[in-house]
Parts: sequence; structure tokens; C-alpha cells
Amino acid sequence: MAQESPAKTTAAVPPVRARAPAGRAVRDDLEPHAAPHVRNIPSELAVLLGEVQRLQCELVAARAKVAELEATADIDTVTGIFNRRGFERELKRSLSYARRYGTRAVLFYIDLDGFKPVNDRYGHAAGDSVLRGVAAILSSSVRASDTVARLGGDEFGLILWNLSEGDAAAKAWALEAAVSDAGFACEGETLTVGASIGFALLGPADELSGVMARADHAMYARKAERKGSRLPRGW
Repeated sequence: MAQESPAKTTAAVPPVRARAPAGRAVRDDLEPHAAPHVRNIPSELAVLLGEVQRLQCELVAARAKVAELEATADIDTVTGIFNRRGFERELKRSLSYARRYGTRAVLFYIDLDGFKPVNDRYGHAAGDSVLRGVAAILSSSVRASDTVARLGGDEFGLILWNLSEGDAAAKAWALEAAVSDAGFACEGETLTVGASIGFALLGPADELSGVMARADHAMYARKAERKGSRLPRGW
């Protein structure tokens, strides 16, 4: 009798899917059997990149605002010239420069005479107008390389370069005359003030506090002298 051949058995073999070349993404790996959090990766990346761009824009704007604040932090809001902070920064630079290169510079301290009566009688708006007028006179009387500042109240400061002691004395007198002879219009009246100016030459061994104290002392000595001699109009 013929012998039957044994039955052939077969096993199910999954189809082999070709692999993508190295470095090349196979997009259908994410579709459709991938978990939901895997399928969401592209959209989440887009959101993340958008957030990064937004933060970069905010950082640029913040840096611009900081630069603006730093620039205005040294400016007096009434007169538009340097305030004490800006003046002291410029004075430190001037001391360093004069010390290094042996250049002559002079620090002037200016105190207005008769300003308080004007401010008390006509008000702060009139006082501010006078301060702006004095600042304009001082600014127009010096070079672009010099420094003009309002130190606070009715006090001003100057840093002038390349002046001898005699030149500085002549300059102080000329500035006193320019302020005293000026008239500042306010509500139909002409307001006047005077100025007492002291100065100190910047020396190679000077520090900030020392040279400021010498100029301040010279200014008060000049003020006492003016009270006993030529007074400004309106005093």
C-alpha cells in the first residue's frame, strides 16, 4: 500500500518592512499604531519653538528698555542736562583721564543767588523756567567736550578742559556775569538771579570727594565775597 506523505506545516511569518536609510525618518512609524503622546511630538515642538521665539522677542525689548533707562538715569528731568549721578560718573572719568595723560581740567561749582525768593514768590513752574534758562546759558558757554550738570536744587557743576588757573578764574567771572545779566520771562515779568562760582583744578592725586570738597569750599567763599560786593539784580 502506498504510504501517505506527512502533512506539511507552515508558520505565519510577518512581512518584512524595508528599513529607511540611516538618518532618514520613517513617518509611518508614528502612524497609526503609535501611542498618542508620540503622534503629538511634532505639534508640541512647534508650540515650544513659538514660545522660544516669544521669549526672545521679550528679551530684546527688555534689553532696549534697560538701555533707555540707563541713558535717562543720568539726565536731569527739569533741565535736560546731566544730573548729579551723571556728573559724578563724568568726573571720575575726567580724573582718570587727567591722571593718565597729564591733561588739565577744572571743576566748577555754581550756586544761584536769589533763586529761593523767586521760587517762593512765583512758584515752582517759574523756578523750573529759571533753572532751564541758566542751564541753557551754561551749555552755550562751554565746548562740546565739556560737561554741564545740575547737581540738585539751584546748584550746577561744570568740567572744563585745558584751562590754566588764570583762565579758570576769568571763565568763572564771565559765567557769573552771563547769569546775572540774563532775564527770564515769566507771566509778564522778567526774573533775575545771580551766580556764585568756585572752582578747583584737577590734580594727579585727586580723588572724587576731595576735588568736589575743594570746589564746594571755593564756591561758598565766592558767595560770601559777592554778598559784600556786587550783588545780582533781584537779590
